[in-house]
Amino acid sequence: MKTKFHKYIILALLSVAFVSCSEDDALPPQSQAEFSASATTVKVNEEIQFTNTSQNATAYRWSFGDGTTSTEVAPRKSYQSSDVFLVSLVSTGAGGSTISNMEITVTPASGFTVEDEENLIAGVPVQFTNTSLGATSFSWSFGDAANSTSSDENPTFEYASEGTFTVTLTASSSAGQDTFTKEVVIGEAPASIPELFYISLGDEFIRKLTLDGTGTVNDVLNIAGKGGVGMAYDSVNEKIYFSDFEVYPNGNIWRMNLDGSGLEAIASGIGDPYAVALDVAGGKVYWVDDDGNVSKANLDGSNPEIGFFNVASAQWRAIALDVENNKMYVYDVNIEQIYSVNMDGTNPQIIVTGNYGYALMVDTVNDKIYFDDQNDELLKVANLDGSNIQTVDGNGTRIYGMDIDHEEGKIYWSGRDSGELYRANLDGSANEVLKTGIASPRGMFLKN
Repeated sequence: MKTKFHKYIILALLSVAFVSCSEDDALPPQSQAEFSASATTVKVNEEIQFTNTSQNATAYRWSFGDGTTSTEVAPRKSYQSSDVFLVSLVSTGAGGSTISNMEITVTPASGFTVEDEENLIAGVPVQFTNTSLGATSFSWSFGDAANSTSSDENPTFEYASEGTFTVTLTASSSAGQDTFTKEVVIGEAPASIPELFYISLGDEFIRKLTLDGTGTVNDVLNIAGKGGVGMAYDSVNEKIYFSDFEVYPNGNIWRMNLDGSGLEAIASGIGDPYAVALDVAGGKVYWVDDDGNVSKANLDGSNPEIGFFNVASAQWRAIALDVENNKMYVYDVNIEQIYSVNMDGTNPQIIVTGNYGYALMVDTVNDKIYFDDQNDELLKVANLDGSNIQTVDGNGTRIYGMDIDHEEGKIYWSGRDSGELYRANLDGSANEVLKTGIASPRGMFLKN
């Protein structure tokens, strides 16, 4: 009995030991690395939430492909550059480690600001400042009628008219692109302040008077050694032309920019050139001299035609062009006549006799010609054929420069003897003195 009992005890112990050994030899479960992302395509600086769905893991190591890592269970991440990044998650548990990968595409983040956005007006360049991130190239569309574009990083653009425009910036990289749009409101351009440019021969300056009521005068060019009386303005190319009769017979026609820079003599060797006139559309500059010549050249002075119209006994003082009717008008101080001539020099006709003066102005809108008559000391106006002569002003001063503002219905002129600049309605009414105390004002023009 005792022996059998011992055998049973030994068998029971062996069974327990066998079962214990079987349980100790069982392997722990394998970890399974898995995760998802709130987005797989994002912009630079846009945050991604990673969700860890790993199984049988107790530790995690994330690698985001840009050199940064994390050991958080479910990290958040944003990228500072544009590229395609490989995100890896290594999940570790008692049964070991596994890895899971995912590609994240990071595109540029497009954006821009507008300088002085609340005060934009037509005709003034708008400065756009690019705030895009991660881009290597840019494409702008400014939303105007011409569909203007730019590939500059920080462009400026000038709107020709008022309105609301949608500006689009597409920022691109090798990983993709992003587009940002913004509306800009362009206000109406303020009316420009007219300026009256004139020659002050006694002071040897070309100056300009700002017509804002302040009487502000600014020097444009010192013309010492370049005395002259004629002026004309090319508003298309923003060039001033003026004559120079300082040394006979070595007179010149000069051209310069509005600010007095870029001065160049485009014609030389002229016997006392007086008035200058421009046919900008036809690309020609005309001038008259004391030797009876009416001459012309290209606007840059090339291809001169000296004396293409000539009256041997004439001493020309003024010229005015009526391009619409293919006519030019020239004023002689010796025989005291005003001529109407075709612009090629043919068909000369005397339309006014017994007058001498220094200024002519054709009003092509109303088919009138203005001229000063120093025999009667008057500023006069007549029909283009010289008929129906009327008095505009009786100041008596010699006039070398005149201009007309058709928009305002005004005529401007200079007074050599009075030292003043004037403005009046086209019929001479509402006469006003714009500036006094000028040393021998001569040629002039109005810039609106």
